[in-house]
Amino acid sequence: RVLFASRKLSLKEKLRVKMRFNVNLLLDEHIDPNYLHAIRRFELESSVRRVGELDAPQVGTKDPDILVWCEENNFALVTNNRKSMPAHLKDHLERGRHVEGIFVINLERSLATNAESLAIIAAVALPNEFADRITFVPLT
Repeated sequence: RVLFASRKLSLKEKLRVKMRFNVNLLLDEHIDPNYLHAIRRFELESSVRRVGELDAPQVGTKDPDILVWCEENNFALVTNNRKSMPAHLKDHLERGRHVEGIFVINLERSLATNAESLAIIAAVALPNEFADRITFVPLT
C-alpha cells in the first residue's frame, strides 16, 4: 500500500506511518498468569500467549524446545529465568538458530510496571532490535 504517493512525507508523517513491526510475546509457565491479562489490556496488534495455552507449547516443555518454538512461530520469550536462560540462548545460537528476543522480568518491580514495559516493547520495537539477546525488563 502506498501512502502519500503524490507528495513527500514530513519527518513527523514518516514516524507516524513507519513500517509496522510487532513483537509477539510468549510468557513462560513460571510467569504469573496475571501478566497475560495485564499485557492484553493494552490491545496490542501483537500476539501474547502463555505456555500451556492451546496455540503455545505445553506446560513442562524444556527451555531449549521453547526457544525453537519461539523461533519457528516468531515469538519473543518472556521469562524470569536469569540463571539458565543465558546458557540456553548460547546453545540455541551456536546451532545456527535465532530468536526474536528473550525478556527477563524483574520480579521486584510491580506487575503493572513490567506489563507496561513489555507492551511498549511489543508495540514499538524495530525489526531485530531485540533479536538473539536477553533484555532485562523494565527498561531503565
